[in-house]
Order: sequence, then C-alpha cells, then structure tokens
Amino acid sequence: MTTTYANLVDEVLLNLSGYTLRQDRTTHLTQNLTSDGLTLNLGDVTNIGKGVVEIDDELIWLDSYDRISSQATVAPYGRGYHGTTAAAHTLNTKVTVAPTFPKATVKKALNDTIDAVFPNLFATGVTTFTFNAVKTTYQLPADVQTVLNVSWQPTGPSGEWLPVRNWRPDTYANTTAYTTGQSISIHDNIQAGRTIQVHYTKKPTTLSGLAGSAVFETVTGLPSSCKDVIVYGASYRLASFIDPGRLNYSSAEADNADTKIQYGSGASTTRFMLALFQQRLNEETKKLRDVYPTRIHYTRY
Repeated sequence: MTTTYANLVDEVLLNLSGYTLRQDRTTHLTQNLTSDGLTLNLGDVTNIGKGVVEIDDELIWLDSYDRISSQATVAPYGRGYHGTTAAAHTLNTKVTVAPTFPKATVKKALNDTIDAVFPNLFATGVTTFTFNAVKTTYQLPADVQTVLNVSWQPTGPSGEWLPVRNWRPDTYANTTAYTTGQSISIHDNIQAGRTIQVHYTKKPTTLSGLAGSAVFETVTGLPSSCKDVIVYGASYRLASFIDPGRLNYSSAEADNADTKIQYGSGASTTRFMLALFQQRLNEETKKLRDVYPTRIHYTRY
C-alpha cells in the first residue's frame, strides 16, 4: 500500500490530537469560494469568531460574521494568511476554526524532518557511462553523496555485471572540467566501449510544493518502512509548541485548561515522541546500511 503526502499529514494530526485531547471545531462551505473571494458561506457559524480558519491548506483571517445569514467576511489582508496560498475551494469543503496545527505547518515539519534524517537515511540513484580506454575520470551527477558500488558489463550473453575493484570518487572535482563538481576515476582493466554502472546515495527529496496525492516512496526515494520515522519526527517538532501556545491564557482559562492537561504536558509529549523518533531512526539506519553496504574497493592516490 502506497503512502501519500496527505496520508502523512493525517497521521501527524492524529498523533497530536490524541495527545492534546483537543478536537478542532469544524463546519463546511455551502457555496464555492473563489481564490479572491471575501465572503464565506458556511453550514454553521456557532463556533465562528474573528480570527483564523483553515480551508484545505489555506489559512484565512475572518473580520466579522453574521449568525443569521451564516456568512463570514474575510479581512482585506485575510486570504493566504501566514504565508499560505490563496486558492479556490469547493462546496462542502471542511472549514476548521482556529486549527491547533495548521496543515501548512504540518507539511513544513514533515519536509524539515525529511531533510534532517540524511545522511542516516538516504535515497539511492544509479548512473551509467561508456568506458574509454584512454580516459580514467568521468563526470557523476550533482546529487551524488557517496558511491556505493561500481560495476561493468562485459561482452557475452550472460548479462552479468562484474565489480570494479579500483575506483576513486571526487566530490570536489574541478567544475571547469566537470560541471557537476562530482567525478569518479576508474583504474581497472576494462574492455573499451563497455558500460560502467555506478550506484550511489543521495539526499531524499522533500514533498514541498507537491499535491496531497504525491507518493512518499516515489518522491523521497526512501523505503516505505521509513514512513513512521518521518511522522514521528514531524510530531515531536510540533508537540514542542503545545505548552507555548497556552502562555497567553488568563489565569481563569489556565486553571480550566490545567484540570484537563497540566502545563508541561507538551514537553513530556515531545520527549516521548523524540524517543520514538530516535529509536525508529536507528532501526531504519541499520537496515538501510545492511541493504546498501559500501563495497570493498581499492583507491589510487
């Protein structure tokens, strides 16, 4: 079963709502909303007030509302609030009132985590080139981080790929000669005109800017088993803001909140999530290194 960007967002929100014991108030649109529209027609305005609502990934600041007409008016600066993108929204789309963790923030946490797990967790790539008997050094793609294995295909019907024993990568190659700044030198006795294949590690690609249907494994290059590592990483990043979000409470509100969740529970949740993240990160790191060991080879200097 594939995991989409939207699935990851939902899992993070489910983790956090379970620990904060808070269910965000919601309603829905009763008419389509254009990308520049300033009037929201809502199914219920009982819980609506001045402030932020979320529709899809967009945050919108409401300036006023009318309980009789079930309409809310957007402030002139309210569309695409807090750096989100103003977009059109269709009939019956969910409207979340003052979301605890906006989807745009969850997505940022997910992508920050994908960036942060490298080089413990990595994607892999492969490139090929034709061996030239009078040439020892060849350009590699710019995304190469470490070379895992080098092999070449001899003539014959077997289709076998033989290991190259003597090679040296250069991640600081002269950019005039090698525009990517990456090269590899081959010092084995290989038949001229044969194909050489290089497997390498690279940074996982983030899901930033992609639709919710983007597939985690396809885009990032990480194995599907790493999914929960990314979810735990995003969850602990967001859980650290549970306590600061309550600092502006008045004393009466704070007392009421403390009867349900004591102040400091956010820090405890963060430590728990961080421990889960680190445990799963270590497990997946070992698994990935076992699957993609660096092959023994000789390096000539």
